[in-house]
Amino acid sequence: MRLPHLALAVLMVPVMGALVVVGGRTLKGSESTVTVDQIDPGADTISQAGTDAGPDEPATSAIPAPAAPQPPKPAVHSRAIDPDVVAPPELPAGNLERVEPREPLSKLALAMPPKPKMPDDWNGTKLFQPVAPAAGLIEAKGYSVAVSGIDVIKQDETCTTDGKSWPCGIRARTAFRAFLRGRAVACTVPPEGGRDRIAAQCRIGKHDVGQWLVENGWARAAEGGPYVEAGEKARNEKKGIFGPAPNLAGISAVPPAPAPQAPGSILEEVDGVLKPAAQPAPAE
Repeated sequence: MRLPHLALAVLMVPVMGALVVVGGRTLKGSESTVTVDQIDPGADTISQAGTDAGPDEPATSAIPAPAAPQPPKPAVHSRAIDPDVVAPPELPAGNLERVEPREPLSKLALAMPPKPKMPDDWNGTKLFQPVAPAAGLIEAKGYSVAVSGIDVIKQDETCTTDGKSWPCGIRARTAFRAFLRGRAVACTVPPEGGRDRIAAQCRIGKHDVGQWLVENGWARAAEGGPYVEAGEKARNEKKGIFGPAPNLAGISAVPPAPAPQAPGSILEEVDGVLKPAAQPAPAE
């Protein structure tokens, strides 16, 4: 039984070789990655998985290996940038000429800031604990107010009466401070103070501060102001700065302060010898 099978196997070798050759040519003409390079038709053995290729030449070529990954290309800018070099802008060859400004887009740009709206029953802002740096000047609550309608008497001003000079500015400031006496002063100033000095009308209760200063001669009435008549009356009656220098004859000079006494010594000299001094008895 083995002999017929062996004969049949020998006869099938050429047939298989022819089929492989024809199949290899067909594969070469196609785009398949598997090609047949060489087939030995005289092979006398057939393996169970197919024909065995020779050790020197493979029967088919392997699938080509994938190409190595290429490094990413750097991004290309639209223009070269050099942070160390700043190109100056191109200027026209001629001289620059200033043109007229354009008109505002609306009338709101020309509007002045709105004034603070006061209520109908508003009679002024109360300034507590006022300080008078001069007669007619008030500082309190962040305000610096000059009483309107008068010419403020400066602190260092001097007046001359009957050929005698005296510091009328300091005297006027002292009288004004005595009039204020730390009372609240109501002045027609905005609700919030500022750094600038404001000329405003002020009053204490029912007393007009400017009227009081001019009537008593501690301020001069401003020209065209409401206190011109009161100023003329104070000048005629020689009140305040228009009067004579204050008489200081009856005021005694301030006595000098006593010299500090040295503390008592615990030694006393007796017949040319220092001995302990007698100490006073402690108070009961």
